[in-house]
Amino acid sequence: MHISTIGRILGILLMLFSFTMLPPLGVSVWYEDQQSSAFTDAFMLTLISGIIVWFPFRGKKRELRVRDGFVVTVLFWIVLSFSGSIPLYLSEAVSLSYVDAYFEALSGLTTTGATVITGIDDLPKSILWYRQQIQWFGGMGIIVLAVAILPMLGIGGMQLYRAEAPGPVKDSKLTPRITETAKALWYIYLGLTVICALAYWAAGMSVFDAIAHSFSTIAIGGYSTHDASIGFFNSTSIELIATLFMFLSGINFALHFTAWRRTNPLVYFSDPEFRFYASIMLTVSAITIVTLALTNTYSGTDALVKGLFEVVSIATTTGFSTADFSSWPFVLPFLLFVVAFVGGCAGSTGGGMKAIRVLLIFKQGLREIKRLIHPNAIIPVKLGNKPVPDRVLEAVWGFFSVYLFMFVILLLLLLATGLDQVTAWSAVGACINNLGPGLGEVAVHYGDLPDTAKWVLCFAMLMGRLEIFTLLILFTPAFWRS
Repeated sequence: MHISTIGRILGILLMLFSFTMLPPLGVSVWYEDQQSSAFTDAFMLTLISGIIVWFPFRGKKRELRVRDGFVVTVLFWIVLSFSGSIPLYLSEAVSLSYVDAYFEALSGLTTTGATVITGIDDLPKSILWYRQQIQWFGGMGIIVLAVAILPMLGIGGMQLYRAEAPGPVKDSKLTPRITETAKALWYIYLGLTVICALAYWAAGMSVFDAIAHSFSTIAIGGYSTHDASIGFFNSTSIELIATLFMFLSGINFALHFTAWRRTNPLVYFSDPEFRFYASIMLTVSAITIVTLALTNTYSGTDALVKGLFEVVSIATTTGFSTADFSSWPFVLPFLLFVVAFVGGCAGSTGGGMKAIRVLLIFKQGLREIKRLIHPNAIIPVKLGNKPVPDRVLEAVWGFFSVYLFMFVILLLLLLATGLDQVTAWSAVGACINNLGPGLGEVAVHYGDLPDTAKWVLCFAMLMGRLEIFTLLILFTPAFWRS
């Protein structure tokens, strides 16, 4: 393992991240909200820290190995969260303990959207902007952005991309070079953000709210500039716009790229994962809308809009709200929450286990049933017309097994802090799936949880963002053997 290379890259990434403090600093100056010092101090501390880490290794130029890529990815997300917590901790307008500041920053950067803050409507504009901005940077992954920049600094980026990119198959590239791949992903990401912001503005949001909510919508983050979230605007058009862009952001960005390059929207429907993802959305939405209408929870139109909105918001792990879905009748709260375990497609900004993994687990289960009937038959698992290699199926089952084991361990740790079963179960599920809102005591915010529980949930958020194995591999002795 090349410590010098890791230190050099980590220092460069920290210096780059320090400049993300400048936009909220500009917002603070524009609105004169007295938060300039918090962002100035955060900028200087992060920049100086990056220089200190980088300077001793500035002349070391070695190619990054795969093992080094995992270490850099995990360390950067941990250090990034510490740096991101600085303005929240220093700001007197928020008055957070350090645990709460770190939790809020990590929740934003991992696009979880679990907040410890109440009274969001009264926060300074710069703090509101900052919360939205860190979700936007976290959405596609700050490492992927760095991949497009690092080659100019003499650092290869493929190892970082493999460690950061979500999904069961991480080596596929949209373009021949990894730098171009990262740029293609960010062009799509930026384009969707701009279109979403314009749509929100045209529907009646202020310019500030439109930009802020486009950040968290495309990032599938869920932070809002209002306590009532999207429900604050009381607008059917805004809810439908949010629903559309949450759905689009839950699709594999490689599929967006392919559809755009071929100028053929039918490309989406040829993808098995997209069809599975869309069918889940349609099925759960239909069940929810019908149940809300039959129980007179809402009238016909409201049942349609609110039911569709909440299903897409929770299923994509965005976490926006227009209603308290935890109080909905019958099994609806648990149904919506369980769908979040599936999450978005691989290669999207969504959380959860990813639709492709759940689809493969389902197909593998069907194959085992057929094998009981025909023990000697060779029955391949296919996606579309292509057979899936057994190595991929083994990896998916391995992911699922470790996911369940870690879920149970984290659940037990939360129960040990004194939380009730519903709160503990939903808090772990909401954080490991990067969803945000849960049930019970965490239906609205996480501020009342004990500090120990918050640290446990921080680990869950980081593990979910890094797709379990990227983080857990660092805890295996074999990883550290030369």
